[in-house]
Amino acid sequence: MPASESAAAQFAKGLEGVVAGETSICSIEQGGLYYRGYEIHDLAASATFEDVAYLLLVGQKPSAGELSAFKQELVAERAIPDAVISFLRSVGPALKAGTAVPMDVLRTGVSILGHLDKDCQDNSPRANQAKARRLLAKVPTILGHMQSVIDGRDLVEPGTGGDPRLDHAGNLLYLMTGKKPNAQYARCIDVSLILYAEHEFNASTFTSRVIAGTLADMHGAVCGGISALKGPLHGGANEAAMEMLKEIRVATDAGKDTVESWMQRAFETRRKLMGFGHRVYKNGDHRAPILNRLGRDIAKAQGPDSLRWFQIGDEVEKIMLRDKKIHPNVDFPCGMTYYVMGIPVPQYTPIFVASRVSGWCAHVIEQHANNRLIRPLSIYTGSPPRKWNA
Repeated sequence: MPASESAAAQFAKGLEGVVAGETSICSIEQGGLYYRGYEIHDLAASATFEDVAYLLLVGQKPSAGELSAFKQELVAERAIPDAVISFLRSVGPALKAGTAVPMDVLRTGVSILGHLDKDCQDNSPRANQAKARRLLAKVPTILGHMQSVIDGRDLVEPGTGGDPRLDHAGNLLYLMTGKKPNAQYARCIDVSLILYAEHEFNASTFTSRVIAGTLADMHGAVCGGISALKGPLHGGANEAAMEMLKEIRVATDAGKDTVESWMQRAFETRRKLMGFGHRVYKNGDHRAPILNRLGRDIAKAQGPDSLRWFQIGDEVEKIMLRDKKIHPNVDFPCGMTYYVMGIPVPQYTPIFVASRVSGWCAHVIEQHANNRLIRPLSIYTGSPPRKWNA
């Protein structure tokens, strides 16, 4: 068989169904999602995000002493350099005007960190572990200080990157709001970070591995991951899902529509409805019910106005399942959950980064440890051979 015919026979648009590598980090199954052998419901119920980050980066569950030392490392690395703070201040007007968006600002912030990290160009296991911890610690601080700049508030404890007594998730909320979160809010964010931490060879992780496969540095690979995650077909889906729900609520509360009529019109116009379906999961995303339950509990405690978001969400889910046989993915309840917690919608995907950076770094470490340049083939669809001076 000619090479072109062989390539065509193997072609899969979007690489769907193509095995692109091996990993010991994560397994996505129809019956469960596993981080290094631990199922996601077990982790969400029994672990903290710091536990999970250590598991992903090091490869094993931490002992009490290892976890304590890991937490201390993260706390010690939370503060970000003055150069990054100056950049955040300089881009503040563009953020407020909407010409800059948080994901792009975060990407640049991480790039600046790379310029200042003494280990940036060192891809050794020791250096990669050190850089992973610094990135994990500093990304939430960039997000928090960015939101303070947008809101016109003083930065929250820039000398320490927050409150050393708060855990990773609680400190993230504190940095973004200037208020110490209650236990329910902190736990909800902590679980959301666990759910988003890792998901095998998704678009952003694969991007990071492709970059790492050239033996580029970890900061460069993470910047690539951030760029891939920005897109609404990947990480940006939680933002798009919430904007859709806001549109539905405005129409239904005004009596101009019902959820049913809004959805049917969306189907008729072939509108892309975000927060539903998944390339791998065919019977529903295992993470979605976990976050839905936590967000709903917060909404119930706040009252009927907040709970209304989840009631609308329930109707949307039922219609999608009835008419399209499509289940929600984790981005759908994430939008509602973060919204009732008062988190600005443009920061939803950056918070995703604060979690997924643990998975990206784990994959960069794995790629560097057993590397082969990732270089697939393509099928040429252009003009046949021709002469320039024909």
